[in-house]
Amino acid sequence: MFTNVYFYFNTFVNMNVQQPNFSDLFSSYSDFKVTSVHGRYLREKDLLEVFKTLSHKFKIKNEGHSEEGRIISSFRLGKGPHKILIWSQMHGNESTTTKAVLDLLNYFLIHTEISKSILEKCRFIIVPVLNPDGAVNYTRVNSNAVDLNRDAYLKTQSESKILQSLYAEFNPDFCFNMHDQRTIFSAGETEKPATLSFLSPSFNEERDINETRIQSMGLIASANHLLQEFIPGQIGRYDDGFNINCIGDYFQKKGTPTVLFEAGHFPGDYEREQTRKYVFIALLKMIIDIANQKNTDPVEQYLSIPENEKLFYDIVLRNVNYNSNETFDIAIQFKEVLSENKIEFIPIIEKMGNLTRGYGHREINLEGQSLQFENPLNLKEGEVLASFILNDNVFVI
Repeated sequence: MFTNVYFYFNTFVNMNVQQPNFSDLFSSYSDFKVTSVHGRYLREKDLLEVFKTLSHKFKIKNEGHSEEGRIISSFRLGKGPHKILIWSQMHGNESTTTKAVLDLLNYFLIHTEISKSILEKCRFIIVPVLNPDGAVNYTRVNSNAVDLNRDAYLKTQSESKILQSLYAEFNPDFCFNMHDQRTIFSAGETEKPATLSFLSPSFNEERDINETRIQSMGLIASANHLLQEFIPGQIGRYDDGFNINCIGDYFQKKGTPTVLFEAGHFPGDYEREQTRKYVFIALLKMIIDIANQKNTDPVEQYLSIPENEKLFYDIVLRNVNYNSNETFDIAIQFKEVLSENKIEFIPIIEKMGNLTRGYGHREINLEGQSLQFENPLNLKEGEVLASFILNDNVFVI
């Protein structure tokens, strides 16, 4: 049994931040949702308009420029002793957490009593888009084809240098590293998708648990407890293998509790408009826990969150019988392609065979059905399968 662990801070503020009714908050999400940014691709001009609006209330600062010369902006708010550094879209094609972070800022504007309490206890630097070049081009990497989440130690890119300069200047008590994950992940060995996943990164090869990790584990355990009320069984935990070039591992090694957020798939929500709400709920819960110096017994609770497994495909065609006496399954994974400021989901054959270990976010049972493929020569792994003929009707994927 692990003993209780407390968060330590230099300054104590007597009055706790009141916990909101999170169910009511979820139901009234449209009250503070930033509706001008939605879907998977966030247009640069829409983001800049939101930044301009928010800058009337919160201090916005030009922290420097990307490799292609785009401004990297931060919002600075709060005057409390507990310092939180948040950055999103380190990977340009991972936009869900950016939407949630902007919703959080808008929530602070609208819900004045709770935000006033939070901002009296906490101080924030928030970078909504760390990789603006990747965001414009909808790529994981920056304009030099560098993965910024593998550049923490080397610091070869301007975006990496800006983040670490902020870290050195601010000396945060906590860091939130905001990402998206692919639709392939399940919450453990289950038929449930990992709609959100978290990680308290390791600080050494041995994956030891020290005070720094325990604090970030505690935040995750608390958020998980709340999220189970909304999406039971749909929270996963990332593998904690150590890599000093990953920014979370790097900051954790420096002694700053760091939480990795991974926004994932909610059934039927490829635009991730539902998932953004769960990210927001987790963000607000963790921030309030920090503000209130919440104590907890986190390690066992954190470790009880199931590790992510790669058990999902976007679509699975079951019991396909085509020019054969044997049936087989076809697994399809969408490839995300930017086209005219929108993301198209191109269905690619990922695997063919007996898929006994795996699930589809959508499954189609073709047992006993009359089936034809419009281009049977392309019925192989790696090829597009956009439609097929089922009982003389064209079925579009």
